Amino acid sequence: MAVGLTAELLKEFESQIESIRIVPSDGGRFEVSVDGKLLYSKLSTGRHAEPGEVATLFRKKYGGA
Repeated sequence: MAVGLTAELLKEFESQIESIRIVPSDGGRFEVSVDGKLLYSKLSTGRHAEPGEVATLFRKKYGGA
């Protein structure tokens, strides 16, 4: 999931992304943060993000590429 999400975000937002860090975790956690601010949390929603969902959230909050 993380690799596909990374590729998806870089494809659309490469000029806006300075770096991406993937942090392994346990307990079913899947969270995406931007500049220290939580953008998506599997723990909060109770489900994995749908394809394109995190990119849509990013676009709404930070604008398009």
